[in-house]
Amino acid sequence: MSGLRERKKQETRQQISDMASLLFMQRGFDTVTVAEVAEAARVSTKTVFNYFPRKEDLFLDRIPEATELITRTIRERPADMEPLTALRQAAVRLVREGHPLGGIGEGYEHFVRVVVDSPALRARVREFGDEVEDLLAKLFEEIEAKGPWSRVAAALVVAAVRSTYATSFRRLLDGDRPEDISDDHIVLLDRSFDALERALA
Repeated sequence: MSGLRERKKQETRQQISDMASLLFMQRGFDTVTVAEVAEAARVSTKTVFNYFPRKEDLFLDRIPEATELITRTIRERPADMEPLTALRQAAVRLVREGHPLGGIGEGYEHFVRVVVDSPALRARVREFGDEVEDLLAKLFEEIEAKGPWSRVAAALVVAAVRSTYATSFRRLLDGDRPEDISDDHIVLLDRSFDALERALA
């Protein structure tokens, strides 16, 4: 019974997220209310907030998945693998598989445009970058207690990946073909991680 309840909760969450994304892409994030999302998803406003505490979480609904992926990537990597190698492999794999967290693919320019056009979403993305930095600092500290250096390493990783994605997202918005961007994006990721490995050796 608990499995059925959990599946029903996941279906409701996905239904709300899908309707929210559709409305946000049609009309822009800032012009759509949570009440309108609730009405479209045929649930109450309270139910929406039960699943998504903030309006921004309706559109950036994969943040918990990204956080979990980063944690698993570091903690479950092979014993002889460096953390940066594990992060590099995970980032490249997401792009090659066309996973939504990879951020590069057919139609993704619409998602990026909604974020770029909304001050609230841009602020949430910046906040998420800070959250990832905190998480990485904690994970690096678990591996080898280095105090402030763990924070420096985490900040460098976040800055490098953020810059790489900013470059590729600009190309998406300019109308470049996703398959071309994907190949170049992987090259940029590799170069970024090469530089990180040299800097953090």
